[in-house]
Amino acid sequence: MILKQYYLNCLAHASYLIGDEASSTAIIVDPQRDIQKYLDDAEALGLQIRFVFLTHFHADFVAGHLELRDRCGAAILLGSRAQAQYDFVAMKDGNALEFRGLRVQVLETPGHTIESISILVFDLNKDRVKPHAVLTGDTLFIGDVGRPDLRASLGWTARDLGSHLYDSLHNKLLTLPDQTLVYPAHGAGSLCGKQLSSDTVSTLGAQRRLNYALQPMAKEDFIRLVTADQPEAPPYFTYDAILNTREHTTLDKNLEQVLHPVTLDEVLQMGETGSQILDVRDPAEYAKGHLAGSINIRLGGQYATWAGTLLDRTKPIVIVAEPGREQEAALRLGRIGFDHVKGYLHGGMEALLIDRIWCGPRSASVPR
Repeated sequence: MILKQYYLNCLAHASYLIGDEASSTAIIVDPQRDIQKYLDDAEALGLQIRFVFLTHFHADFVAGHLELRDRCGAAILLGSRAQAQYDFVAMKDGNALEFRGLRVQVLETPGHTIESISILVFDLNKDRVKPHAVLTGDTLFIGDVGRPDLRASLGWTARDLGSHLYDSLHNKLLTLPDQTLVYPAHGAGSLCGKQLSSDTVSTLGAQRRLNYALQPMAKEDFIRLVTADQPEAPPYFTYDAILNTREHTTLDKNLEQVLHPVTLDEVLQMGETGSQILDVRDPAEYAKGHLAGSINIRLGGQYATWAGTLLDRTKPIVIVAEPGREQEAALRLGRIGFDHVKGYLHGGMEALLIDRIWCGPRSASVPR
């Protein structure tokens, strides 16, 4: 049995490859939208990606389930309460996939979202009864639990989901053995909770002792605790959650469409007609000279989260970047479903220097 974690620091997002060497089968859980690392590792391990799970419809990024379906023919598996436009296998509580050396079994754990599931991983060569690990999605984090308030705009109250979350934790996850490894879908820096640890794996026993939200308390006290003082969610969260339920263009196809050079005159004209000029250079370079009206979000750190917070997803985006970094800028926007890029300034800063287009009164800079 193989269990590999992939951690994407800029989105504080963890995804997983679960493999059964005996049957040459790989399962990907909560993939990021750019999937090449999963393809490369599966090939190196002699595995075929046959299944892809989403533990829930993520709000902070667009998952790579459609990419894996189209590239590998992988079947998409969701919780039984999920509703989506594409074909998927609805997995109920207790449903399992079993191979010669591996069993993955679904626990329905609503709370963060109504369709949330957790995934038990059994290494059948070591123990057929006790799980080796549980992949908890956004139900249980290291040091925290999933916030229940992100689905308010989709018809679910924080109180209702908080009640489900309490039951999922106490009636499902906390009944597992203390030595069970806990692998969540997010870590510190994610806005899907308020006290997430920088650790990316723990044990259920450690979380039972140390996690503030797992301490003995009445359900009403729990609901008050987990709904209080949550960070404000960026406006793109609801958009991404809905996009993850829909059939949409895959990342590779979108990048083929959006990654084309645009002349300086065209960029200026686009800006005049309402397009957003996104300058991804370092703030120090941006301060030396930039297009009037452009927005500076440095291509590093939480670039995508800031872009999703500050940019309008309904207006076209044109990128200004150092030559060679245009694809990275567009790809990282694509991770959060911002596919409405209309090109990049050909030549980057050189075009600005040649034409002496410097900062004006409408320019804005966001130093990061």
